[in-house]
Amino acid sequence: MRRTKEDAEKTRCAILAAAEQLFLERGVAHTSLEHIARHAGVTRGAVYWHFQNKAHLFHEMLNQVRLPLEPLAEQLAAVDGLSSLQLLRDLCIEAMANLVLDEQRRRILTVLLRRCEFTEELREAEERHETFVNQFIDLCEQQFALPTVQPYLQSGITPRLASRTLHALLVGLFSDWLRDPNLFDAQTDTPAMIDSCFRGLLRQWP
Repeated sequence: MRRTKEDAEKTRCAILAAAEQLFLERGVAHTSLEHIARHAGVTRGAVYWHFQNKAHLFHEMLNQVRLPLEPLAEQLAAVDGLSSLQLLRDLCIEAMANLVLDEQRRRILTVLLRRCEFTEELREAEERHETFVNQFIDLCEQQFALPTVQPYLQSGITPRLASRTLHALLVGLFSDWLRDPNLFDAQTDTPAMIDSCFRGLLRQWP
């Protein structure tokens, strides 16, 4: 029983790895489950045993590198005021550094941001991705909406606008660096860019 479970997990990982490589090389829209099965050395039935469809497979691939929101929410809840924003700032910087240090993360985010067209076949994956993005924005908004933080927001900046600004900056940094890593140093330049964003949103930023 244990051996069977281990074999099944190996097959699942092989399918995810094959999908990751083919999505990167061919694009998501031009990669079929048949392509993935052949590349992984398994039957198409084995792919369907582990994944309902291509949208489900794509979603599970993204989940390998997504920031778990529940543990993040717990970390942020443990601090208050500008300390929670400092933690959020540090996580943003860490996320950019991980693009340099983690090859798998770099490949998968390249697929998401540069090799994916959300066709009808991927509608379910698109909806799940949008849900994840909105949950992250909501989590950021909660930090900017703290009673100890709101008085520091610049005039005209609401918690919702602040959270969307931060998210837009992150997506822009990810996309630009993946397009051309020579545009800026993801490890040494990111702190200054993230801090400039927070200084634009807040009257006071350490």
